[in-house]
Amino acid sequence: MKQNLSYFMVASFTFLGVLCITSGVAVPKLARSSETNQVVKLSVTQKKVSTCKSNEIKLKNISLEVNNPLSTNIKDYLINPNDIEESIIKRLKLDTSSVNTTQVGTYTYTITYQKKIYNGNITVKEKPLPQVEVMTLNSLSYEVGTELSKNVTTYIKEKLPDEVIASIRLDISNVDITKPGNYLYSISYNGKLYTNNITIYEPKYGSNTAITKNSDQNKN
Repeated sequence: MKQNLSYFMVASFTFLGVLCITSGVAVPKLARSSETNQVVKLSVTQKKVSTCKSNEIKLKNISLEVNNPLSTNIKDYLINPNDIEESIIKRLKLDTSSVNTTQVGTYTYTITYQKKIYNGNITVKEKPLPQVEVMTLNSLSYEVGTELSKNVTTYIKEKLPDEVIASIRLDISNVDITKPGNYLYSISYNGKLYTNNITIYEPKYGSNTAITKNSDQNKN
């Protein structure tokens, strides 16, 4: 009887030992399997923050060519229109009454908001002139007392565009039509100076050549 009890106890302890070993191996595996099969979904939500505008009024310094119209859009005069509330822009008052777009110069314009005045500059500049590759001046002769031609084309050999002719400055102030001699005259265009001579002579009596020549020039 004692021997049977002894066998039973040994068998029981052996079974318990095997069970513990088996549990020690199986439980971690089951835990790892559970972690592997579990799907964790994370979502990141970005909170939308509204942009705060400074509403600071800053004016441009504007440049335009002579005879070009001024813009009536007040945003064209602001450096930072996107940083100003639309409701404020609608209350801005633009004044360009002191700007003369037909005359070269620098003028002041203003923008008023809530009794505060902001100043900016508008520069009106000359329109760029066409380039002239060649300009050759004529050597001219006039009889004493003959009035000099004021027509610029009389003094230039080449045929030039009207826009160029209109911008040419003729200087014949050094020519004395009351005294025979050779005089220097000049033409200036786009920063360049061109010069040539005008001869004032006394007519030779009995000669029709000089009279005919000057008559043809005066027709110009």
